[in-house]
Amino acid sequence: MTHCGLVRRPAHNLVGYFVLVRRPAHNLVTSPMLWAGLLTRPPNRPKVSNPPELTMTSERYRITEDAHVYFVTFSIIEWLPVFVSEKACRIITDSLNFCHEKKQLCTNAFVIMPTHMHAIVFDAAFDNERLKNSLTDFRKFTGRSLSDFCGSDMPKCFADTLRTSSTTDRERRFWQPSRHPIALQTESFWKQKLDYLHVNPCRKGFVIRAADWRFSSAAYYVSDGADACDVTVSVIDWR
Repeated sequence: MTHCGLVRRPAHNLVGYFVLVRRPAHNLVTSPMLWAGLLTRPPNRPKVSNPPELTMTSERYRITEDAHVYFVTFSIIEWLPVFVSEKACRIITDSLNFCHEKKQLCTNAFVIMPTHMHAIVFDAAFDNERLKNSLTDFRKFTGRSLSDFCGSDMPKCFADTLRTSSTTDRERRFWQPSRHPIALQTESFWKQKLDYLHVNPCRKGFVIRAADWRFSSAAYYVSDGADACDVTVSVIDWR
């Protein structure tokens, strides 16, 4: 895409994988330690038994009938940096768009970071039962698709980690168990989470301006919808 700059940083056996930004590379904080830490395999950790898969009803934070707008987080197992590839990010954005068209899942804002993603979501008819089902379907489909992507496009250690983290009911696990849905019941709390989400790449030192991060709705909000977004954004009127 002509408005994007591709920033490439060789790191061990991940040469050719990249983080996408909307502006040229001089806007990046290019600390070698940052990139080496981001793109290397996580350190070995003591072997522990994997916890059972959490459900929407077993989490401390859950979707209830008291609220209809939620801030959700999906984190990759062992914090593997899978989303340094545009192809992997496209699996997320395409799935969000599919869920918007077919499952009435509305995305109010999102950001994809190298190891996790955040989104603010709600159901088009404020049907929380359907919202829970849509998020479960999104999680399952992207988990399978991204596991396949790791097996075919990423270094072998990624696929090995997914298999090591599996449970008795599956061969691989891509997402960490918790979705951590946080209810957004007021406009002020929504704005707080919206800013937190969009500024995330800046806090990590990847870009100077939030709107420069490639897979995020920040540019859409800064431009009042003039800049195109990879995901269909559903606005919220708090009046």
